[in-house]
Amino acid sequence: MRRFGLNGATTGPADLLTDLRAAAEAGYQGLELRDTKLARYLESGGSLYALRRQMADAGLEAVSVNAIERSTLAGGAAHSEVLRRCRTLCEWAAGLDCPYVLAVPSFRSDAPPGTDIRAATVDSLREMGDIGYRYGVRIGFEFLGFRDCSVNTLELARGAVETLKHPSVGLVLDAFHFHAGGSTWGMLEGLDPERLFIVHLNDAEDRPLSQLTDAHRLLPGDGVIPLRDLVRRLETRGFEGPYSIELFRPEYYDWDPVELAKEALRRMERLFR
Repeated sequence: MRRFGLNGATTGPADLLTDLRAAAEAGYQGLELRDTKLARYLESGGSLYALRRQMADAGLEAVSVNAIERSTLAGGAAHSEVLRRCRTLCEWAAGLDCPYVLAVPSFRSDAPPGTDIRAATVDSLREMGDIGYRYGVRIGFEFLGFRDCSVNTLELARGAVETLKHPSVGLVLDAFHFHAGGSTWGMLEGLDPERLFIVHLNDAEDRPLSQLTDAHRLLPGDGVIPLRDLVRRLETRGFEGPYSIELFRPEYYDWDPVELAKEALRRMERLFR
């Protein structure tokens, strides 16, 4: 059965329990938890046990905890902080029976001079994968399509993951970043669906790729990304989900979270008809 998730980035400043309510009332099967919202929930007295019960009562599964940012090229104390955050997010995920923690690449400017970006990326993913393995959690590596990101195409992300061959490391494909980074259909050839953990669905404004930012994301069907072709190609390769809506567009933050979640789900479901 195809599964749909709501990513907490879509509702912006709404708190975690609002996201939970919106996902449940709209009819989603899962929820991607933003780490900042989960941290605030725990700091305010909530517990992983209580949240897990609330999600189960609402008929929702925890899809992912995200994200470990600038995770691949940090050195020294910054690298130690990346691994500390990885342990924290994996601990949270394990407590919620959540299969994935998401990690995104560093930017090229983060790399010390002379860094072998591919080798450093593989090494960092190995360390995070080892942490995830100890917690029974897998690390979903999501490339970012921005020009200055160190891993900005599906080809580069696949190269790192397939070189590593770690049982706890796989890919997350975000339609906006697939488009913004200039990834091509050919980069999907031979993709192992077992190594694709989550697909984020979203659309984008009609702008030069180099000008796109997260604020230019749109609801599916309102932009220029050929989303029907994308999901058809993924499904013919055996990917069955979860598909999750991830929008960072500030104007959507003024919507009622439940109504936004409902409209986003309608748009995603329409892609598969």
